[in-house]
Order: sequence, then C-alpha cells, then structure tokens
Amino acid sequence: METRVSSATREVLITDNAPTVLIGERINPTGKKKLAAALKRGDFQVVRTEAIAQVEAGADILDVNVVCPGVDEVLVLPAAIGTIMAAVDVPLCIDINNPAALEEALKVYEGKPIVNSVTGEENSLNTILPLVKEYGAAVIGLTIDDKGIPKESDRRVAVAYKIVERATSLRIPPEDVIIDCLALTLGADSNAGTVTLEAIRKVKEELGVNQTLGASNISFGLPERVLVNHTFLALAISSGVTCPTVDVAKIRPAVLSIDLVLGRDRFAQRYMRDFRQRKS
Repeated sequence: METRVSSATREVLITDNAPTVLIGERINPTGKKKLAAALKRGDFQVVRTEAIAQVEAGADILDVNVVCPGVDEVLVLPAAIGTIMAAVDVPLCIDINNPAALEEALKVYEGKPIVNSVTGEENSLNTILPLVKEYGAAVIGLTIDDKGIPKESDRRVAVAYKIVERATSLRIPPEDVIIDCLALTLGADSNAGTVTLEAIRKVKEELGVNQTLGASNISFGLPERVLVNHTFLALAISSGVTCPTVDVAKIRPAVLSIDLVLGRDRFAQRYMRDFRQRKS
C-alpha cells in the first residue's frame, strides 16, 4: 500500500516497505503563546522559522494547524500555507476541521497534500471527503465516531473500515486514506497503549492502509515523557504505523534506530549518516 503525497517539487512515498516518514507537528499554536500571538497579528515569520527548523531536523512532511481563539482560519490558513511553501519544499498536512478554511487552503496548495482529518462522524464524512476527492488529496482518518473515541480496539477498527469504505464510495482510493488509531494517555488509563497497538495491528492486517499516530499523547502527565514516547513509538511502528506525527528534532534519532532494527536501513547507512551529522 503506497501513499504518494507531494509539494510542487518533491514527492514523498509512505509505505511499510520503506523508511518511516516523519510528519512534523510543531506548527500548531496549542500551548505555544508566541506562535498564537503571531498568527493573531497576521505575522507568519514564526511559522516560516518553525517550518525551516523542522525540515532541517529531518521532517519529511509538515503538519500545519492555525486553530486558536481570535484567528480567522479562512484567511490565515491559506496565508500560512503560502508562507511555508515559499520557505521549504516538503509536502504539507493541512490540519483543520473547518471545511471553508480547508477549501481555501486546498485552492492555493501546489502538489498533493494530506488533509488532517476526517472522522467516522457523519458530518465529517459528508463535508471533508468531498473536498478530498475534488482536490485530489490524501486524508487522515481518525477512529472517532458519533459516540466519541471507542475504548475497544475492535470498535476503532470498525470506524477505520467505515472511513475507508466511504472514501472508496467517492472514488478516493484506499492508498490515499491514512488511519490514525489514536493514542490516549496512560496516566488516565493503563490499557490505553495496548488498545491502540492492538487496533494498529488489526488495521494493518485487515485493511493494509498506511497509518499515522500522535505518539506523544501517550505520555501526557507522566515524568520522563521522552522515554515513554520512544518506547511506545517503537511498538507502534513495528505494529503498522508508517508516518507518525512527532516533534522531529526530539524523535528522529529514535526512529532511525527503530528502522535500523526493523531492517529498513541497508547497512545502517541512514543511521550512521545521521549520527555523524549530529556529532560533527
């Protein structure tokens, strides 16, 4: 199962037969006062700087989210997309649940982006998937239905089936649907990790589609979060996640190590090259 996304000049291939693709998560004003204030002013210098820093750290794709109080997403999102496209050449993941803002962003995007996201909720399926089809994008499907995030892995898999089937009915191919089985915090539920990992394995076995994951959610509220995140990410990638959404600067060395152990790095070339660059 190969998902191909692109900028105007670069294509990225997501598949379980290749190195893990990293989606950079840091262009998101949640918890980032400086970025939120800049977006409210219509100042995109912080966005530009963050985009460049993430690509230099090894991001293959950048997630772009401008949602915060006081920001007109319909105006700000396409402007942010334009700023990033002018600064870096990696594909973008457009992170918005406002259909009007999403369409404005898709109008200005050059290449084939990822839309983040659609859920299994009827309103989401009916408003987001037609835009994905019209603009030829790929899409992330969150395993949420009208009752919320299922606690059981089988129910999350059922939502994944629903999203893929609805996409297929609109002639969006399965390879353009990336499923997110959702990581919830272990601090609130000691079974959160095992439920997500089981869902990931089942989606891989039964649907075969590519999968993403916001892995850092697993450690919210816990000490030594990086340790927990690295452990969980290793298990998630080995279970079927092919393009996690992460803080690339913190996670990339661990992911290169995971790929090495999983036989995705011939003669350890990528691992050694990254090691030399970090130590030089």
